[in-house]
Amino acid sequence: MAQEFKLKGLTSLDLKNGQKQEAKVEGIENGKVLLVKHNDEVHALNPNCSHYGAPLVKGVVTGDGRITCPWHGACFKISTGDVEDAPALDPLHKFSVEEKDGAVYIKGQEADIKAGRRTLSPKCQSQGDEKVIIVGRGSGSLGAMEALRSGGFTGAITTIATEDHRPIDRTKLSKALLTDLSKLAFRSEDFYKEADITNVTDKVTAVDFSAKKVSTESGKEYPYTKLILASGGVPSFLPIDGLKGDLGNVFLLRQLNDAQDIMKAAGSEGGKKIVVIGSSFIGMEVGNCLASQKHHVSIIGMESEPLENVMGPKVGKIFRALLEKSGVKFYLSASVSHGSPSTADKSKIGKVVLKDGTELEADLVIEGTGVKPATQYVQSNDKIQLHEKDKSIIVDSSYAVKGLQDVYAIGDIATYPYHGPGGNGAPVRIEHWDVAMNMGRSVAQSILQPKSKGKSFIPVFWSALGAQLRYCGNTSAGGYDDVVVKGETDVSEGKQSFVAYYCKGEEVVAVASMMRDPYMTQSAELMRRGKMPKKSELEKDVDIMEIGVPGEIKI
Repeated sequence: MAQEFKLKGLTSLDLKNGQKQEAKVEGIENGKVLLVKHNDEVHALNPNCSHYGAPLVKGVVTGDGRITCPWHGACFKISTGDVEDAPALDPLHKFSVEEKDGAVYIKGQEADIKAGRRTLSPKCQSQGDEKVIIVGRGSGSLGAMEALRSGGFTGAITTIATEDHRPIDRTKLSKALLTDLSKLAFRSEDFYKEADITNVTDKVTAVDFSAKKVSTESGKEYPYTKLILASGGVPSFLPIDGLKGDLGNVFLLRQLNDAQDIMKAAGSEGGKKIVVIGSSFIGMEVGNCLASQKHHVSIIGMESEPLENVMGPKVGKIFRALLEKSGVKFYLSASVSHGSPSTADKSKIGKVVLKDGTELEADLVIEGTGVKPATQYVQSNDKIQLHEKDKSIIVDSSYAVKGLQDVYAIGDIATYPYHGPGGNGAPVRIEHWDVAMNMGRSVAQSILQPKSKGKSFIPVFWSALGAQLRYCGNTSAGGYDDVVVKGETDVSEGKQSFVAYYCKGEEVVAVASMMRDPYMTQSAELMRRGKMPKKSELEKDVDIMEIGVPGEIKI
C-alpha cells in the first residue's frame, strides 16, 4: 500500500510549465524526487537517469512531455516515467503529488523511492506462432528485445551471436577496459530466463529469406516470423607485416575477451610501452584509459589532429592537448611501415616502425582503425540489397530491409536515410551505441504496432577523452564547412568548457560540448523540431538554452 511522505522545505508547488525542482523526502535517508510541471500539472519522478545516474534536474523538458538526460540523451515520459529514447533501459517510478496544509506530499512505496528506478521485470512464457530471431547481441539487439517484452510481445525471442555471454555495455570496454562481466552486463541471467529470451552462442552462416530460416555454423536452423539483423561491426588487423596478427601482443578491441587479453598483457603495475594505431574514438579512449593506469602510451594517427575527419582540426587539437596532459605522445600525419619482433621473444611485437623511419618501442600494440559491417552471412544472397562500397544493408526509414518482408537491419550494418539537419534523406551508416539501441527500439515498435512509422531520433554519442565529450547530429550526410566554438578551450589552464556548432552554410548539423551540460541534449531536442538557431545567430551569441523546446516533431 502506498505511503504518504512529506517533501522537505516545500510549502507549495510553485512551478511554471517546463520548470523542474529536486526535493528531499522526509524520513528516507538520501530519498529524493524530481518535480516537473507540464501542461499545468506537477509530476513527481525518481530524480536520476537510470542509465548512468545523471541528475535529471539538469535535463531538458520538452513541449511534448519528455525529460531528457543532460549527459547521454536518454529520454523519459514525464507523465509515466517510461523510457522514450536510449540509452536508458529502466523506466522511472511515478509518484502522486499534492499540496495541502502548507506543505507538499507524495504518495508511493519507500522501496521505490530508494530504488531510484522502476526495474523492468518482463516475465513472460512465450506462446503463439510468432518467432523473432535477432542476429547479434549488441546495443541494437538489446534495445529490440527489451522494447518487445516491455511492450507486451509474447512470441518467442531468440538472439544468436558469437559471444558466450549476455548483452554488455560495450562502451565501457574502450572507455575503461573493464574485464568483469558482472560489471558490464546490463541484466542478470535470471532476467532473460524470466523474460523467456533465449541467448544462443553460435555463428550465423546463412539466411533463407524465402523459407524464413537462419542457419548456423553448428548446423542448426532457426525459423522466424520476424528477423532482426544486428550483427554489428568487425575490426580487422592492418595488412602489414608484424601487425596482421602474425606477432603476439598485437590486439584488436571489440569483444569482452579482447579487453581481457589487453589487460592481461598490460598488467596492473603500469610502466608498459603501449602503441595505439589509430586516432579514432576507440584509439583515443583506449590510450587515455591506459595512460591513466601509468603506462607509456603513444598514439599514431594519419590525420593532422586526432578525430579530424569527424570533429575538425580545431576541436581535435583540444582532445590532443587533454591526452598529452595525461602523458600520451602523438605521432600524427604518420603512416605505419611495419612491426618488428621483440629481441627477447621473437614471437611477440617489439617495435612499430613508421614510414619516416621513426621506431616506437612496444610491449603491446592496440589497433583501432575502424570496423566493417559484419554481413558476411548474407553477402552471397541475391535477395538482399547491399551497399556497393562497404557491404552494409540498405534499409528504409523504419529500418526494414528493402525488398524483403519481415526483415530489419539495425546498428553498424545498416545504411539508412538520414532526415536530421543537413541530411535530406541521404544514406548514412552511423556506428554509435545510442543509434543502434534507438533503431532496435524503433523496430520493436514496428513489430508491436505494424502501422506505426517507427521513431525519430537525433544521433547521440559520448566519449571519455580526459573530459566528457557529448555529441549530437551528423556530418557524414552533407558535411560541414565551418565550426562555431563558444566557451573556453584552454586545456593548459583546465578551462575546457565549450560548445562547438558544426555548420553547413547557415544550418547547424551537429553539436559537440565539453563540460557544458545540457547543451548537447538541448541541441538534439531542438534539432528534432527544426528549431536550432542559424549560424549567424550563434555568432551573435544567441544562447540555445534560452529557447523553449516545443512539442511538434519535424523529422
